Amino acid sequence: MIEKYSIRTDLALEQKERFESDQVEVQGVVLEEEVDEEREIKITTVKIETENGAKAMGKPVGTYITVEAPNMAVPDEEYHREVSVELMKFLSRLMKEEKKDCSVLVVGLGNRKVTPDALGPYVVDNLNITRHIVREYGKYAMGEDEVDLVSAIAPGVMGQTGMETVEIIRGVVNETKPDVIIAIDALAARSSKRLNRTIQIADTGINPGSGVGNHRNAITEETVGVPVLAIGVPTVVDAATIVNDTMENFLAALEESETLKGVGVVLQGYSATEKYELVKELISPHLNGLFVTPKDIDETVKRISYTVSEALNLLFSKRTCT
Repeated sequence: MIEKYSIRTDLALEQKERFESDQVEVQGVVLEEEVDEEREIKITTVKIETENGAKAMGKPVGTYITVEAPNMAVPDEEYHREVSVELMKFLSRLMKEEKKDCSVLVVGLGNRKVTPDALGPYVVDNLNITRHIVREYGKYAMGEDEVDLVSAIAPGVMGQTGMETVEIIRGVVNETKPDVIIAIDALAARSSKRLNRTIQIADTGINPGSGVGNHRNAITEETVGVPVLAIGVPTVVDAATIVNDTMENFLAALEESETLKGVGVVLQGYSATEKYELVKELISPHLNGLFVTPKDIDETVKRISYTVSEALNLLFSKRTCT
């Protein structure tokens, strides 16, 4: 059953929820939850500890931290600042040991010309880049005794460059010798309620385009030679998700009706995954490759990119690295 169903999502949390809804226990996967009720922020940590767990989840062994903040959709600068601080703390947690004058390469993945996919390049635009200043004038030019060497690239996509992104990154790594890479990318979600309201951090690297079925070579420590942290925000869902959520609401409405209560009995017997797969079959082939994003995505992506970049700028000022 695990191999049969394939739901398009980049979030480890949603993969774990899929098995829980089907009452399937995945060995080697640990889930921890923490809720900050005052700021309405929920933090879920999914730890994949074994290769069997990794195979079931379809993700590498490692730690995946998901920050769910519903108010991220609201243009509240103070709230976004709080999210940036939380994000910085979790990034620091994934950094394994302290090191002075750390060299960090930030990679903004995605296509700047496609707004839902422009998160990575937008984050790079807002970063405090320091490597060139420190190399030219020394770290005291920054007014600090200890300064991280921060560099960044937005390599575009294969259709623009003719090269795999990992090939570009490997070339930059060979020349600049960073201690760690932080990759930022837009993701696909299974639940529309998580669009632009969720941030995932992982210490396993990233597979660009996997959520939308456009698989590119992985960007991991094994492929580029240095540790890779990944930050992602879901900006799109597929059409099957929209239809499936609508069907769930329809069935719930039927259950509340005395005259129509028995209409949805057959479908209620299906698991959440089986319903999703049924919807995918019914809408294909015309809508199966369709992905949907909110109408205010232009403003939202720019706002969230600033939230992520502020977290990174705070992180670099802490001078903590792998």
